[in-house]
Amino acid sequence: MCTAGMGKPAQCIAVMGHAIATGLVLIGTGSSVKLDKELDLAVKTMVEISRTQPLTRREQLHVSAVETFANGNFPKACELWEQILQDHPTDMLALKFSHDAYFYLGYQEQMRDSVARIYPFWTPDIPLSSYVKGIYSFGLMETNFYDQAEKLAKEALSINPTDAWSVHTVAHIHEMKAEIKDGLEFMQHSETLWKDSDMLACHNYWHWALYLIEKGEYEAALTIYDTHILPSLQASGAMLDMVDSCSMLYRLQMEGVSVGQRWQDVLPVARKHSRDHILLFNDAHFLMASLGAHDRQTTQELLTTLRDASESPGENCQHLLARDVGLPLCQALVEAEDGNPDRVLELLLPIRYRIVQLGGSNAQRDVFNQLLIHAALNCTSSVHKNVARSLLMERDALKPNSPLTERLIRKAATVHLMQ
Repeated sequence: MCTAGMGKPAQCIAVMGHAIATGLVLIGTGSSVKLDKELDLAVKTMVEISRTQPLTRREQLHVSAVETFANGNFPKACELWEQILQDHPTDMLALKFSHDAYFYLGYQEQMRDSVARIYPFWTPDIPLSSYVKGIYSFGLMETNFYDQAEKLAKEALSINPTDAWSVHTVAHIHEMKAEIKDGLEFMQHSETLWKDSDMLACHNYWHWALYLIEKGEYEAALTIYDTHILPSLQASGAMLDMVDSCSMLYRLQMEGVSVGQRWQDVLPVARKHSRDHILLFNDAHFLMASLGAHDRQTTQELLTTLRDASESPGENCQHLLARDVGLPLCQALVEAEDGNPDRVLELLLPIRYRIVQLGGSNAQRDVFNQLLIHAALNCTSSVHKNVARSLLMERDALKPNSPLTERLIRKAATVHLMQ
């Protein structure tokens, strides 16, 4: 890939080494160049080196894409990675970085189609071709092509049974189709193959726990949390582990389950990142932790600095989205904690179809759907009396046979009778 000429290969390798290492930190950890001086220096060093060397167009695009992502302009970074893939469809770095960035943006169709465009080039003889099946299957699943997604994921697993990403896609499919029994059996039978995966083991256990919450087996879900999810967060401090921890505790609380002092265990991570504002999706989960732990200072710091970020100039896509979507969502979480369900509805109903723009998967964002339904169930205003019924009819149509939905429908019937 380096074309610097004889005698200078190490310098070109250094440029791509910087692009790879810096990109992995930025995209994989949710770190901020504004708050992490070492990371900021790494980005600047990468750019400076690129200006002193005769790079290929492909190399220059990689550098530009990482720099653009660091500045918060995720859509533009994706455009640059796509330019690479047009000429180099087997460039795994461009494929994976763009896939993750599309995920952060909630660009579900782009996440699917980006892989569709290059998939035929990944013939079985090319290393990592089975992994591309798993990436493609995830985009198909998120856009509701469940049968095609499952077929690809299982093809990938037949080639590499330890592919935790493809396991994760199958787990999502069972979740979205409310196939609780099949999901539990799949996770139990495959556990030994993915439990040692560095990045996704915790998240796969989270999916396992979601099936248990669906069934109303709360103690079993908490056992998975205590045994796998919290220890993973405490060992890694990873953003995915943090999101999984907060999302699970919040879902259990909405189900009326006491989580004890568990919020105190995740609070230190929320405190560290309350000023980051890299991803609004993460911000909402940090806020769940500070609210759950009754830490008013961290809550206020997060909200104040997010409001400041939303008013700052620049190309940061998350900051631009904060005013219209991120801040109303965060305020709804505060209102729910303060016992103001009518206000939660007023904040969430207008933006419910925009929350996808915060990124995350359909399964992950369902925590916000559940928040809206629980608020509707607890509303006191006559204006909102039929909102819960409408939301539950919609949910039941999209995801039939969900035990969780059935419980909520029974609760709605009880609330209606009491009014």
